[in-house]
Amino acid sequence: MDTPIYILGIESSCDDTSAAILCNGKVLSNVIANQEVHSKYGGVVPELASRAHQQNIVPVVQQAIEQANITKEDLCAIAFTKGPGLMGSLLVGTSFAKSLALGLQIPLIDVNHMQAHILAHFIKDTNYKTPPFPFLCLTISGGHTQIVKVSKYFEMEILGETIDDAVGEAFDKSAKILGLPYPGGPLIDKYAKLGNPKAYAFTKPKVSDLNFSFSGLKTGILYFIQKQQRINPNFIEENLNDICASIQYTIVEILMDKLKKAIKKTGIKDIAIAGGVSANSEIRNRLQLAQKHFGWSTYIPKFEYTTDNAAMIAITGYLKYLENRYSDISVTAQARLKVTD
Repeated sequence: MDTPIYILGIESSCDDTSAAILCNGKVLSNVIANQEVHSKYGGVVPELASRAHQQNIVPVVQQAIEQANITKEDLCAIAFTKGPGLMGSLLVGTSFAKSLALGLQIPLIDVNHMQAHILAHFIKDTNYKTPPFPFLCLTISGGHTQIVKVSKYFEMEILGETIDDAVGEAFDKSAKILGLPYPGGPLIDKYAKLGNPKAYAFTKPKVSDLNFSFSGLKTGILYFIQKQQRINPNFIEENLNDICASIQYTIVEILMDKLKKAIKKTGIKDIAIAGGVSANSEIRNRLQLAQKHFGWSTYIPKFEYTTDNAAMIAITGYLKYLENRYSDISVTAQARLKVTD
């Protein structure tokens, strides 16, 4: 029987306060407190986010420990999100993790949020097979769009990334143009299921190599909607499903085109997705089709491990713990970090 290694993971990079307990890589608890306060502003307000983290962090950690049916004295290490993210939000998690690690006299492990999204694939789950090294990971979220070559747990190389806006932002801004509430990405996905993806054609940006661009697409969508509304003021209401389906189809096509290029360039056919936008049903569907048509092996995480959550922080902390990669107590939060940092 393996000695139980209990890791507490703390995630506070944006507007979700989350704590998780893993034992030898298996999830015992994964508690997330969402912040409703931002919806009326149409986006995350950093000052309000950090205040909400301060209110949520103690009860969320307490709940995670109770759900895991352990005591804080059973913990072997504390892993926390060092960055990237909103500075005020990161500071709450960093300060709390440091204090608790000092109080319990156990190791502190800083985690790169972007690496954690990718390493969520290694959470031990009987119903899920982990990708073999090397694999390609399409990391898609509100703040990032990247194709990453993953050779080992902590050996990653960015093959391509967005030169302007992230894919999650493209979904949310498109939703805002259509008058949908924040966060709009899941709503576009919902209405797209009822629409015709070929109803309207949007121009795909021409970007070199494996890089992405979404700012021109957003502008194109805005101009298209404005033009149609001048002709018919009820255009959005009457065609919402088709508009959403066409927007989603275009965005997913851009992602799939670059993935195909990356596979051709590297010869790697093991493909994983990570990040909040990997919850999108069309991306999941297209990857499963690619598995049949192109012989790719695709790795699609459970929904609860795609958005920001502490289980992905804890699994990264566990993998670092096994390699004795501890942090010094002087470690500081960093708003900007690359997946390779």
